[in-house]
Amino acid sequence: MIELVSRPGRATRSHPAAEPAFISVIVPVRNEARFIRHTLGQLLAQNYPADRFEVLVADGRSDDATPMIVREMSAAYPNVALLDNPKRWSSAGRNAAVRAARGDIIVLIDGHCELDNPSYLADLADAFERSGADCVGRPQPLQVPGAAPLHRAVAAARASRLGVAYRRSVFGRIGLFDESFDACEDVDFNHRLDRAGLRCFFTPRVAVRYHPRGTLAGLFRQMVRYGRGRVRLLAKHPDTFSARGFVPAAFVLGLIAGPPLAALSPWLAGLYAGALGVYVLVVALASLLMALRARDWRLLPWLPLVFLAIHCGAGTGMLVEGVAAASRRAAHAAGQIPSVGASAAE
Repeated sequence: MIELVSRPGRATRSHPAAEPAFISVIVPVRNEARFIRHTLGQLLAQNYPADRFEVLVADGRSDDATPMIVREMSAAYPNVALLDNPKRWSSAGRNAAVRAARGDIIVLIDGHCELDNPSYLADLADAFERSGADCVGRPQPLQVPGAAPLHRAVAAARASRLGVAYRRSVFGRIGLFDESFDACEDVDFNHRLDRAGLRCFFTPRVAVRYHPRGTLAGLFRQMVRYGRGRVRLLAKHPDTFSARGFVPAAFVLGLIAGPPLAALSPWLAGLYAGALGVYVLVVALASLLMALRARDWRLLPWLPLVFLAIHCGAGTGMLVEGVAAASRRAAHAAGQIPSVGASAAE
């Protein structure tokens, strides 16, 4: 299991390094013209020696001005480079950048984040130095300054804690990101890191704030991808199964099958209505508690809708991928293996 360390550990080096560790910051993007200049600007403003870090932007054939913006900044800053990611998915973009990276430490950042800590890279290097860990994790809040109530509601419902910086040696030991994943490739990677017995150090000093999805439709589409990734993760690692993780699939299946079953008998109709009532009650209570915790009552009308988008999106993705996986197995058994093409990540 990954050893979770919350306090500074004893440094493994007997002498301080002669110079700061070289850090490669990997930014997989597609259609991030709205945010990428700001994100890169915050990275370039870090109080870390410019000759000791590089920023590798792997662009997944964007349809907007993202490549142009990155080229413009690369011309002004020699430690910024634009890489082509013809496969488009973030897993492939991450791998392209890892292969090109020169750093002792590999850091993963998305193109739409708020990196408001000017010592972020220095704090990361220090976390590796004092802990001796193979991976450094961080809280990943989704709040951003000036966010609307919907954005804050999504942030409250979807904050997470992930390992996002690795020693280069980790990739040599467990391999790269699995490019068959359109989402959850980081979960798969961290699971393999866990199974390899590598150590992870979590520290809030390296938190990064991400921009949540701006619409419920965008959140739904994102969760469909995550749901599909969750099923792929289970197919690859059966030990990741948890009944709780697949509740969204059962929920969506119930929404689909419930009405025709309820029409068969009053008993089934009552059961269906009762199940929906329990769901509404649980979501209402969870929304109330989150609004209280955030001390912002404006979140209350949005949170139930956010939860519904998350549950329906994830559940739909799980069911779609389950059907697709069954079709692939049937085709394989028939001797016809369909090719799997990559599509653009949200």
